[in-house]
Amino acid sequence: MNLRKIVHTILAIGMVYIAGATTTASAQSDTTQSVTQAAKAPEEGAAKKKNWSEIINLRGYAQVRYNRLLETNPLLKCDQCDKSLGEGGGIFIRRARLVFSGNVHERVFIYIQPDLASAPGSDKLNFVQLRDAYFDVALDKEKAFRLRIGQSKVPYGFENMQSSSNRIVLDRNDALNSAVANERDLGVFFYWTPPEIRARLNELANAEYKGAGDYGMFGFGVYNGQTANRPEANNSLHMVARMTYPFKLPSGQFIEPGIQAYTGKYVVTPDQVSTGVTVLPEYTDQRVAGSISIFPQPLGFQAEYNIGRGPEYDAATKSVMVKPLKGGYAQTIYKIKIGDQLLLPFVKVQYYQGGKKHERDATAHRVYETEIGAEWQPFKNFELVADYSIGDRSISNATTIYNGPGDMTGNNFNRQAGNRLRLQAQFNF
Repeated sequence: MNLRKIVHTILAIGMVYIAGATTTASAQSDTTQSVTQAAKAPEEGAAKKKNWSEIINLRGYAQVRYNRLLETNPLLKCDQCDKSLGEGGGIFIRRARLVFSGNVHERVFIYIQPDLASAPGSDKLNFVQLRDAYFDVALDKEKAFRLRIGQSKVPYGFENMQSSSNRIVLDRNDALNSAVANERDLGVFFYWTPPEIRARLNELANAEYKGAGDYGMFGFGVYNGQTANRPEANNSLHMVARMTYPFKLPSGQFIEPGIQAYTGKYVVTPDQVSTGVTVLPEYTDQRVAGSISIFPQPLGFQAEYNIGRGPEYDAATKSVMVKPLKGGYAQTIYKIKIGDQLLLPFVKVQYYQGGKKHERDATAHRVYETEIGAEWQPFKNFELVADYSIGDRSISNATTIYNGPGDMTGNNFNRQAGNRLRLQAQFNF
């Protein structure tokens, strides 16, 4: 499997669509340009400078969790998911985000989002950390074509693109989220979204439909590859490409399929390596994924699956090696309206077999998990989620205390299984 060719194929298909759309838009623009310019000439002279408070918007949300009701195994943890899971966990502020955004020019949009409750470790809570700081430059008046420059989400996966304020299940799936820790990196991305498609994507990006938002009908770009808030560690950039299309059926039902892939070289840096573990200068880091989302109208379904290659710890050689990875998830949601209130029951199952490059020694993981729960929205500023999780997780790195038999590759794992009821209150403002 040559994932670099897949990335190039997605790029080629996208460019064909763009070429056709540009030709049509150019012909229409030629016939209306003189009229538009004549109409706007007086307005430009009379334009009044706006106060900054009229340009920059402020919004945010906060999530407070407790994860230990009906817990059967306090050793069942997942640091990437939630650092308050298991032994020593208590009431926890998972996120406290503020978003500053606005159009500072008709062609320039800014978006800055700090998190006031980042947790660099289970013993370090509520640190301020930059999540997003990006700047969109529109290449045309309709803003169909734009460049996004800065730290932002890497366009890989539907659930990765979803805002955590809209996602119904408490944590993202391991399989695709392990591609880009915190979903973000420093890069430059090109997005193309025709106006009618942007309207659909924006219509779906809310707490009722759980859409991912406008990350382009077609997008591609380059980014550092070491994930957010970490410096670049080699001389090569990652490349990513993604295509998605929100179909609207005659019945009004929305369905959004998508495909995405990335390729690059990842460096397992010294701070990620245990004493005695052998590592290479850099590792092949490639994945391709398919996505499908049928929005809850009232029954919804969402699934994604990815395959690829990346760094993973090998216990037999006490080294980090390039190994295959695979995994995904499937989820159903049902929307129930009770007056002005919303109730959204859900079921999600996930599986992942592979390494997590951003963890110590590129920890090897085997994940099987089922979640059953519901989200209640009594009004738009408050949401409550109850999530019953049935998990079976195995990990392997140089610090692992092995407690089970080896798997088919000969590695030994620390395996933990158990159940718990998790609660989250979310406040939107």
